[in-house]
Amino acid sequence: MKLNEIAIVGLGYIGLPTAALIASKGLDVVGLEINEDICKIVNAGDIHIVEPGLADMVKQVVASKRLRATTVVEQADVFVIAVPTPHKANYSPDLSYIRAACESIAGVLKKGDLIILESTSPVTTTDTMSAWLASIRKDLSFPIEGQYEGEIDVNIAYCPERVLPGNVLEELVKNDRSIGGVTPACAEAARSFYQLFVEGDCVTTTARTAEMVKLVENASRDVNIAFANELSLISGHFSIDVRELISLANRHPRVNILQPGAGVGGHCIAVDPWFLVSSAPSLTKMIRTAREVNDSKPEWVVVQLEKKLSSYLLANPSKNMNAVRIAFFGMAFKPNIDDLRNSPAIEVIKLFREKHPNIKLELIEPNVTDLSGVALPCGEDHDVSELYQLTSLEEGLSADIGVILVAHDEFKNEPALNAHQFINVVW
Repeated sequence: MKLNEIAIVGLGYIGLPTAALIASKGLDVVGLEINEDICKIVNAGDIHIVEPGLADMVKQVVASKRLRATTVVEQADVFVIAVPTPHKANYSPDLSYIRAACESIAGVLKKGDLIILESTSPVTTTDTMSAWLASIRKDLSFPIEGQYEGEIDVNIAYCPERVLPGNVLEELVKNDRSIGGVTPACAEAARSFYQLFVEGDCVTTTARTAEMVKLVENASRDVNIAFANELSLISGHFSIDVRELISLANRHPRVNILQPGAGVGGHCIAVDPWFLVSSAPSLTKMIRTAREVNDSKPEWVVVQLEKKLSSYLLANPSKNMNAVRIAFFGMAFKPNIDDLRNSPAIEVIKLFREKHPNIKLELIEPNVTDLSGVALPCGEDHDVSELYQLTSLEEGLSADIGVILVAHDEFKNEPALNAHQFINVVW
């Protein structure tokens, strides 16, 4: 099997770092991306996302001609699919991006190619992907689960990413990988590829097991976070400091409770458990409940903000409600990144806006410089700038009321945010 030309399908938060890292190992990498603007940015040696160390790496590998981006599908020896897998309104998985990726590369496939799906997916998606490709390229043989006889022209495997935003480049190299093949030969082919740049253990298994591994990892985190978030609700009911409570409970040698927050966001933990619930609804009672607890946390935060607003207006009877300066500290789904996907902070802002459509809200997000691309409610008679102001930390500190939604380092290092007018839900 040749591993000379590598194609990464999708240059987002996972695809671009993966492409740059592989290129830094001396391999030729092409990024297949439908967004022309992203291709132009990457080909200029720049990046469109925030990730420590990525800008320098992309600049170097583009300059060395090891990495380039294009909207035109090309032949390669390995295709790594790293496209979004959101859920629909009913929480069922949306596999349209994966199917579109398969359809786009099907025409250039040749005997000996390896296709690896990295997108977090419901169990059996890799099998389905193989069937999609087989229906398009009837001149090539594709693997089918449980049928190992005969020669296979194209190897297909599943290997989920398991990286932490803000530390992606290191974890792509250091973390162990679960590599699931539709057949054992497919798994071995994929392991040969990952061993080119992964220092962690590359463990082979079936595609279905690897798919399940990623879902279980994120569901486990979601359940643990839900427990911490539920403790914050109970503690609030009894006027108990939840941080002190958790700190004392964690002194037990076999207890390790996480910290509560504004909810759970991002593309993984806030989405993946629903894939399990959708696939086995009668068997996932705890997983569903955890999702519901975490999804409801922004509403609780808004209630706390409403209480603070009422207290402020009682203490300042001459103040017009629409003139109250309210600041939201943080918009990303986790600290120190610019990723707003499924952000509970954004949900808090939206819910508060629904109750107070005429108050201009001040947003402090160190990793975002422009609100024009952010999905915020405005109404027919307003644009984003009329109802929201992206402001600096220094300006936000003088707000009448504030709520700290994300534990960015800039916020944690600012002592003034401990003042009484700021509600802290993240540390």
